Amino acid sequence: MEYAVIVSVLVLIVLSLFRLNVILALMGAAVTAGLIAGLSFTDSVEMLVSGMGGRADTALSYILLGVFAVMIGYSGITGFLVTHLVKLLKNKRAALLLTIAGVACLSQNVIPVHIAFIPILIPPLLYLFDHMKINRRAVAVSLTFGLKAPYMLIPAGYGLIFHQIIQESMNENGMNIAFGQIWQAMLIPVVGMVAGLLVAVFITYRREKETGAGNVDVTEAENGLKNTNKFRLSHLLTLIAIVCALVVQVWTESLVIGALTGIAAMFIFRVVPIIEADQTVNDGVRMMGMIAFVMLLASGYATVLQDTGAVEELVAVTSDILGGSQLLGAVVMLLTGLLITMGIGSSFGTIPILAALFVPLSASLGFSPLATAALIGTAGAIGDAGSPASDSTLGPTAGLNADGRHDHIWDTCVPTFLHFNIPLFICGLAAAFIL
Repeated sequence: MEYAVIVSVLVLIVLSLFRLNVILALMGAAVTAGLIAGLSFTDSVEMLVSGMGGRADTALSYILLGVFAVMIGYSGITGFLVTHLVKLLKNKRAALLLTIAGVACLSQNVIPVHIAFIPILIPPLLYLFDHMKINRRAVAVSLTFGLKAPYMLIPAGYGLIFHQIIQESMNENGMNIAFGQIWQAMLIPVVGMVAGLLVAVFITYRREKETGAGNVDVTEAENGLKNTNKFRLSHLLTLIAIVCALVVQVWTESLVIGALTGIAAMFIFRVVPIIEADQTVNDGVRMMGMIAFVMLLASGYATVLQDTGAVEELVAVTSDILGGSQLLGAVVMLLTGLLITMGIGSSFGTIPILAALFVPLSASLGFSPLATAALIGTAGAIGDAGSPASDSTLGPTAGLNADGRHDHIWDTCVPTFLHFNIPLFICGLAAAFIL
């Protein structure tokens, strides 16, 4: 049974590399885990379905944030931003990539729309990427950085939830740590992510890439945005709605309530007419529905791994061979986190599982609470980048594949895995021994 996690995650990765749809790949991995654990095919499927409700709130929040993002796009403020990005950065590839990473960072803490901004902001820029011969893999790496690093380090927005999960999970398992210490534990791993981003922008994808897109008429594309040059009242009201959503989300610690507040404000301010409600909701569901359903399936997969005892068996077996080696223990914990998170695709959903297993192990090996928090946080995040089921990879692909020329696995998952998981592993080890 201890091999159920490893084999099922390998099944997920192999099926995804062969470009099978991620939904089918997740179902195949979950059934594989159940069969290895001794369940029948029927029982495996039933357990998968029963666990899908475990992340219903997250799926609902993504749908609502998708609707909110469509409303933001309806206001025209996105076109206003794109127009000025085109004018300021169209001949500066590195600056454009770093700016995209910065905008993505804002989506985690300041404007909590997470990945919902990507299908609105990125498609209008695709012609610019092609004209500047920018490798879209560099854009995927920049977006994934902005979707991960802020919540790992900054305790606001999604980061508030991430830090609270780490603190509460550690406290529940017998190791006390203050909420204000979590960001200190995550600082070194995030430095590793910054290094990975800079390597991608200035070294790996520095050279121009021929896109094969043919002749791109930049002037015509820019003229398509000519009506978005002026800052209008609707833009101001949209910014107010965004602030309201952020304040309510932080106050209530609920993304669902925050998103509903933003949606209500857009209707109250008449930025979006009530008559357009059906269309905006449909567009929001269309944009985020696939990702929300993947999150539900990932929750069901996590349930199969947990309820069959596969994760506990894996850690129990590995802990027997550790002896008293802190180095070996830290390596095993990070590799275990990589395996589990690659399969589940959610650092948030992985943290409680890992904390229950890692806190006793870390205490027996003599790791401090800060070091333990660094190991748990890094182990939870390390497989998020590169996972076919992660919103940190699904989001970038949704925007970059708008013209059907960006592959989810080879153009998003593989580059983000290499540029972030390797430095996260190294810096996670360093944090365990420095803190």
